[in-house]
Amino acid sequence: MTRQVRTSPGAAYDLGYHVVWCPKYRRPVLGGRVKTGLEELIRAKAGEHGWEIVALEVMPDHVHLFVRPHQKNSPSYVASQFKGFTSHHLRAEFAHLRSQVPTLWSRSCFVATVATVGTVGTVSAETVRRYIETRYERAPGAGGGA
Repeated sequence: MTRQVRTSPGAAYDLGYHVVWCPKYRRPVLGGRVKTGLEELIRAKAGEHGWEIVALEVMPDHVHLFVRPHQKNSPSYVASQFKGFTSHHLRAEFAHLRSQVPTLWSRSCFVATVATVGTVGTVSAETVRRYIETRYERAPGAGGGA
């Protein structure tokens, strides 16, 4: 993957986050129409902010997202935007989510910064993209496990 330096007034940056989050109690509720709806909502929220989604994979019990936000957006802000927006809309559309889990997402998440060009001590963007895209091929059983 080649370096894609983005610019804004007063800054030039090359930034990517690998974000992983799970439903409360890691319940496997992200299948079928919920999965499709979640993917659409994540893409809509990214578009609203002007963030680029490099890779997205929704597993039954967690989400992997590789996103390239603006340099002014902190990792916690990016994660909270996706989690809050998707929880609100999915719980409104799918009543079974309200009865299966008290809140859709757990309070925690994992965020790692990702270099778009390989450097020592940093996972490359290509490695993260490949990991996310081949997740189902490596998952034990029917797509479980992180």
